[in-house]
Amino acid sequence: MTDRLARARQQMAERGLSSLLITPGADLRYLTGYHAKPLERLTCLVLPVDGEPTLVAPALEKAAAQAAGLTIDIATWGENDDPFSLVADLLSEGTIGVDNQMWAERVLTLQERLPGSHLTLAGPVVNELRMRKEPAEIDALREASASIDRVHARMGEWLRTGRTEREVGADIARAIVEEGHEAVDFVIVGSGPNGSSPHHEVSDRVIEAGEPVVVDIGGTTPAGYCSDSTRNYVVGSQPPDDYLAAYAALEQAQAAQRAHARPGVSAESVDAVGRNLLAEAGYADLFIHRTGHGIGQETHEEPYIIAGNDLVLEPGMAFSIEPGCYAQGRWGARIEDIAVCTDEGLEVLNQRPRELVVL
Repeated sequence: MTDRLARARQQMAERGLSSLLITPGADLRYLTGYHAKPLERLTCLVLPVDGEPTLVAPALEKAAAQAAGLTIDIATWGENDDPFSLVADLLSEGTIGVDNQMWAERVLTLQERLPGSHLTLAGPVVNELRMRKEPAEIDALREASASIDRVHARMGEWLRTGRTEREVGADIARAIVEEGHEAVDFVIVGSGPNGSSPHHEVSDRVIEAGEPVVVDIGGTTPAGYCSDSTRNYVVGSQPPDDYLAAYAALEQAQAAQRAHARPGVSAESVDAVGRNLLAEAGYADLFIHRTGHGIGQETHEEPYIIAGNDLVLEPGMAFSIEPGCYAQGRWGARIEDIAVCTDEGLEVLNQRPRELVVL
């Protein structure tokens, strides 16, 4: 993690930041390896552009921080101490970056304690690092994707007519852990009309024969990296003809996006390739979200594969490719793979079949 802190300092210097303040979350875990609990008690990494980093932490959390293998100083505070004063004492005046997800209460308190400083977002510093995955991170994403693929391969064990989405979702959640994840992040089982809501999750609706079912699932592995993959199923009988036509167009669009995505092309161009094909097939109004999101220690992070993002893709950037079609109140479909840019092109990490699976 020392190298990440050094690279963060380099980014800070280029952007004129005097310090970074990072509270529990993916940024702290990325920079230090410490997966701190987001408690009401303040834990905060103080990283000056010059000088040594310090983790300010409650005394009762010191053992947990040490167990994470931290090699930086830990400054503890007691139950009746003021941790914000401790943070302020470690800072010099200047432009200070606070992590993008720091709680508002903490930002406002720091603003009061640091009247001579300007607070800004740390995202432009940390996101630049997290967006370009190291080889070990790509290995961790490969493992996460293989694990979630194994769950999709078992869908026939649980998905059948007469069962509720909630029952199927509970089985899937158990399998996500069984197949190698540490935590279940989300389980979406959208049957029939529920599939037309991209983030439906589950309900007590009974799955009926011939209904398309969108299954979008993901978790976090012990290494701290996320999986995310969507496949589409039907049980009992054939789905409606209009669904099959839309699904054929969706398969073509997602395949074209996978073929196009590689270092040197823009994020928005990947979105445009699939969106244009779906528009030509008459489904422009049914593709209602971006094509994808970055993935790593969070399920959604940069880079975002969306119109208006002219970021040029580079080796090490990992993201989803997930176009969808949603006929409101009737059915939905989404095909999602995680992919990573390599020196040679694009490596697609999910390997399950993308065609509609009939169970």
